[in-house]
Amino acid sequence: MDRPLPEGVRRRVVGLASDALGGLPPAELPQGLRQYVKFTPARRAKYAATALAAALESEPAFRVRIAERLRLGQPDLVKALESGAVPGAADPMDVAAAAYLVRSAGWSRLVTEAGEEAERAGAEDAAAEAARLVEKLQAELAEVRAAARADLERQRAEFEGVRREAESLRKKVRSLESDTRRAQAETRRVTGELEAAKAQAASERSAAEGEARRLRHRVSELETAAEQGRRSAREGRSVEDMRLRLLLDTVLQSAQGLQRELALPVSQIRPADLVEAVVPGAASPHDVARRGLADDDPALLDQLLAIPQVHLVVDGYNVTKTGYPTLPLEQQRIRLLGGLAMLAQRTQAEVTCVFDGQDLDVPVIMAPPRGVRVRFSRTGETADELIRRLVRAEPQGRPVVVVSTDREVAEGVRKAGARPVASVLLLNRLARP
Repeated sequence: MDRPLPEGVRRRVVGLASDALGGLPPAELPQGLRQYVKFTPARRAKYAATALAAALESEPAFRVRIAERLRLGQPDLVKALESGAVPGAADPMDVAAAAYLVRSAGWSRLVTEAGEEAERAGAEDAAAEAARLVEKLQAELAEVRAAARADLERQRAEFEGVRREAESLRKKVRSLESDTRRAQAETRRVTGELEAAKAQAASERSAAEGEARRLRHRVSELETAAEQGRRSAREGRSVEDMRLRLLLDTVLQSAQGLQRELALPVSQIRPADLVEAVVPGAASPHDVARRGLADDDPALLDQLLAIPQVHLVVDGYNVTKTGYPTLPLEQQRIRLLGGLAMLAQRTQAEVTCVFDGQDLDVPVIMAPPRGVRVRFSRTGETADELIRRLVRAEPQGRPVVVVSTDREVAEGVRKAGARPVASVLLLNRLARP
């Protein structure tokens, strides 16, 4: 060849030699290539490219071995080259590389044409890439110009805003300077007035001190005159006091004589005894915690049960269905009566628990807990009616507390003199240890 092997053909030839190198016996390899036998084809093509190209050019036997490997791998291409017919669909680089290795007729022309074709393709690619780069740069230049124009407009707008703001600030400064001058003039005027006021105040103070000295002297004279007048009054009053005392003694002796003559008893009643109020130890449930405690505060029930001889009447099912409605009726009764028994033991109060019995199919057999009276209403009678009869059965004045959330029951027992409380109050008290 009259020119160096084209770079594209060279890379293709080196690649073919690198792939075929691993299949040759080491003895048939040139001495400079034996160290690359154990490399992978990709590493051989990278690190042994120069050695492979030199061996192919200077070692005909090695090139023939590589050509034989190519004939086994691409027999159609090699046969076409040896027959002088170049496949039209084949890659020019592959054709040039195969022609270089096989050295068929006209191989140098094929290699040169492939190189020229590669150079033309490279030049076309470079031209296209340059055109794309020029278009890209032109677009970027247009964007930069547009951004520069926008930035310039923005800066102009900002400058105009800054200019207007500076003008406004200058006006404000001039106004503040004018205000400052007026304030300074006002300060001088006020200072002068203050000095004049101080001088006038000093003059008035000296005059006031003189007047005060005169008044003190006058007061001392008046005190002396008053003392002389009091002394004269005491001397005159002593005679009047003596006469008044004699008259008072005469009236008292006359009253005592009249009391003995009429045999009037000594009075034990005082006006304060006639004023209606709550006497200690005689308070009713209506006098307890009207304002001090909430309606659901357990301390309210403690205060009510602390009243002597108090009777606690409980609407049983009203309490249980408020506190634990999901339990069966029997379990509701057992749980409530257990809590009432402990409450009765702690407070020593009389406790009666009333259950509605008009819907019972069979009599309830149970042992009432100690300290708790258990009653069921009769057939045709509700528990509310039985509670009202229990309240009416109590003597007038006995403290009775009824636990029920039923408004009708509460109103009825309140009219009868009992104190109604909500069921939640008893539940909160039983829940407390």
